[in-house]
Amino acid sequence: MGQVVLVTGVAGDLGRRFAAQLSRSPEIQRVIGVDVVPPRGDLAGADFVRADIRNPVIAKVIVRERVDTVVHTSVQATQAAAGGRMSTKELNVIGTMQLLAACQQAPDVRKLVLKSSGAFYGASNRDPAMFTEDMTAKRLPGGGFAKDVNEVESYTRGFARRRPDVDVTTLRLANVIGPQITSAMTGYFRLPVIPTVLGFNPRLQLLHENDALDALEHATTSNVTGTYNVAGDGVITLSQAIRRLGRLAVPMPAAAVPAFGSAFRKRRYADFSPGFVAYLTYGRGLDTGRMRSMLRFEPSFTTARAFADFATALAPGVLDPQRVRATEAALMGALTARGGEPRG
Repeated sequence: MGQVVLVTGVAGDLGRRFAAQLSRSPEIQRVIGVDVVPPRGDLAGADFVRADIRNPVIAKVIVRERVDTVVHTSVQATQAAAGGRMSTKELNVIGTMQLLAACQQAPDVRKLVLKSSGAFYGASNRDPAMFTEDMTAKRLPGGGFAKDVNEVESYTRGFARRRPDVDVTTLRLANVIGPQITSAMTGYFRLPVIPTVLGFNPRLQLLHENDALDALEHATTSNVTGTYNVAGDGVITLSQAIRRLGRLAVPMPAAAVPAFGSAFRKRRYADFSPGFVAYLTYGRGLDTGRMRSMLRFEPSFTTARAFADFATALAPGVLDPQRVRATEAALMGALTARGGEPRG
């Protein structure tokens, strides 16, 4: 008999598509997708249950459905997707705590997969060229998504100690990109002009959306446990990425970027959290040796190919007039507030 899998966060792009993909696997008996709102697309063979993981009622769902595998994909990076920073933190941290408490009480649960993020390592001028899984952030995050991820992983490690009979797998995904996913990264690159931090040209390591889905499926259906970085081979610089899109880069003083980001968060065009701005300043590299040797997973897309697939899907030369006007207003407002001016 196959696995009965509960997937959290199916209202999001990645969670919904993962639940649908997993439901087609011959190794899976049933997939139950949960979220506070219904998914906007097809779940294929997966069932949807409206449930809030922040509420203890999630324990009843897990027990009632005889769930043996839980895949937690609802840790959110984008504030707009969850209704603001406080709501995002509550979903990420409190939601994870309640979910793990529910799993601890459920005797049938035998496997837990956590979709984590490379944001665990942060981004700073003290970083190594590549982070391995046994490293931590060189500068501890004071808040935001990076802090959420560190707390979520800490609670997950605690759960693993309390339930040693449960196989726990944590995937620290690089920034996911692709033609069908909405994220801070894709929102940034869809802007008519691309603001950059003056004097910095970070290295970007990316993961194609299809590889993210395949990595989650592999972790769900295999017996491998532990923590793994998951990313495509190679890096591209931010300037290379912008050129390949045919967009105009607008270098801005570092102090002006938060004001620009605030304007765009209000319009929900892109999410310029402090952690994302740090990533656009310093970049981040993930060592994927353990992914290949122990997880035994090989992405189909390199970083360059993943970005090329995303870029190809963008209609060249076709820009949303409303987004253009919003970008102009945000740029002018940010630069005027800081006394700066755009440089070509």
